[in-house]
Amino acid sequence: MQLTFVDWLIMLLYFVFVLGIGFALKRYMKTSKDFFQAGRALPAWICGLAFISANLGAQEVIGMGASGAKYGLETAHFYGIGAIPAMVFVGIFMMPFYYGSKARSVPEFLRLRFDEKTRALNACSFAVMTVFSSGISMYAMARLIQALHVFDGLFRTLGWAPEGIFTFSIVMSAVIVLLYIFLGGLTSAIYNEVLQFFLIIAGFLPLVLLGLKNVGGWNGLKIAVSAVDPRMMHEWKGVMHSSTNPMGIEIIGIGMGLGFVLGSGYWCTDFLVIQTTMASKNMESARRVPLIAAVPKMVFPFLVILPGLIAISLPTPHTVTTMHEANGIIYHDTTVVSKIAEEGKGIVPAKINPVTGKAMLDASGHPLLDYDMATPNMLLHYFPTGILGLGLTALLASFMSGMAGNVTAFNTVFTYDLYQSYIHKGGSDRHYMAVGRWATVGGILLSIATAYAAINFNNIMDTLQLVFSFVNAPLFATFLLGMFWKRTTGHAAFTGLISGTLAAMLHHGLTLPIEAHPGIHGGWITVVHHYPSDMAQNFWGAIFAFSTNFIITVIVSLFTKPRPESELVGLVHSLTPKPPRAHDRWWKSPEALGIAVLLGAVALNIFFF
Repeated sequence: MQLTFVDWLIMLLYFVFVLGIGFALKRYMKTSKDFFQAGRALPAWICGLAFISANLGAQEVIGMGASGAKYGLETAHFYGIGAIPAMVFVGIFMMPFYYGSKARSVPEFLRLRFDEKTRALNACSFAVMTVFSSGISMYAMARLIQALHVFDGLFRTLGWAPEGIFTFSIVMSAVIVLLYIFLGGLTSAIYNEVLQFFLIIAGFLPLVLLGLKNVGGWNGLKIAVSAVDPRMMHEWKGVMHSSTNPMGIEIIGIGMGLGFVLGSGYWCTDFLVIQTTMASKNMESARRVPLIAAVPKMVFPFLVILPGLIAISLPTPHTVTTMHEANGIIYHDTTVVSKIAEEGKGIVPAKINPVTGKAMLDASGHPLLDYDMATPNMLLHYFPTGILGLGLTALLASFMSGMAGNVTAFNTVFTYDLYQSYIHKGGSDRHYMAVGRWATVGGILLSIATAYAAINFNNIMDTLQLVFSFVNAPLFATFLLGMFWKRTTGHAAFTGLISGTLAAMLHHGLTLPIEAHPGIHGGWITVVHHYPSDMAQNFWGAIFAFSTNFIITVIVSLFTKPRPESELVGLVHSLTPKPPRAHDRWWKSPEALGIAVLLGAVALNIFFF
């Protein structure tokens, strides 16, 4: 694979444009509200595209492709039941609480509804989660740069060990994100996310079309994938038992663990996506943002999952020697394929530790497959010069989007919910904006450290859902009870959050996926149960965390004193006035748009059945 001048030019123009947005917006960053909340002045369609792009980082573009190659069409559950219904719920029910309370972050909303200690606990756990999420994006970007051999010549010239390319790539990506967030704050991140949304569409739509044409269309893909594993071309068939589907999870785990706890927990409580919604210019726009975002979200399974399925269905390359005769002389031509490609499946290679350069094996001694390389290898396999540059730029855009979204969420929560609340109260607006900029630097440095944890997984989506099961799953129970049961108390919310997180840790320490080594995958206490896959372990871990939090919060609430109802107006559903109806026609209302989106989700599930 050789990148040409055209490919490099396209990628260079992208980075120049990204940094240019940061420099152009720097002069508008006059107050902390401008830096952290984009002045709450952006239109709904801009925020809607940023809302979906905040989730459209490496975790989705690379992770969903990796999950498609590993688990098949069952990955579409992350959209049909794990995203679309939750996005509708956010728009119709949650945004009146968030936007109407004027809270600057999700932890600050918890302070208004419960108390200071609940806010502090969530701020700390969320900060940890954003750092891990940003680190995962850095890891994915560094792996792509390694695959492209971008810096191989530089390292040979300087006499440096090639294993250092991984770390060098992480630092380089961190510096670029740091620059444009440091300069332009949330506004810079949002406008770059909108740009990245269109880049990803332009880069991945041709990839899917070329891949489908190559394998003989949809029917050809079914035949090719069925030859690998016939269970992988169905979303719902086989979900009644864990042994009859590639993800190893039954319908309760999917419906409760993914659809209700992890899916709703992410979209309803993750400040990474809520932050873009709260930048809207008014309540009606804020309610429309997740509903607008849900429409393009429904087509993304075709863009990000199918490349993984196509990658796993292609013939596995092998070293081949051919003979031919010319002028009475027999010639032997050998096409050499690397060992990691031969030990892979399709064009998904075996996994090599990017730091040590050694092959990674499962518990049985077999090579692990590097599913994270499914989508990048598809780009290298199908795209010619020029289009390859566009496709790689789309990948780079997804990585930058994931890093930028997490870092802007981190600097807001750190500044408002930790620094201003507990370290330096009563500071000037200029002081807090400066702290936010330096918090960006700190978040980037911490993300670099966490990028190395992702090395131990062969699918970054497995890594991400593990983090969510520790943070978002118990938090969602706290939000549900706090918003819909006015009897919930601050002491109960705090106790429940701690109990839910401890339950997730205990479950992880006592269980282990089949073929995984004890440690970061689980089983670090002892192994009392084996799961068929990392994802099955994550779903059930989320169920245990949510249920524990829910039960403990209810019990403690019954034995502690609730707050007066007068203090809960606007924070509890039964005590909150209905949002004012805009003077639009009925079919423009959030409720009507939400119903249309849910019908689309049903159609999506039927298509992938």
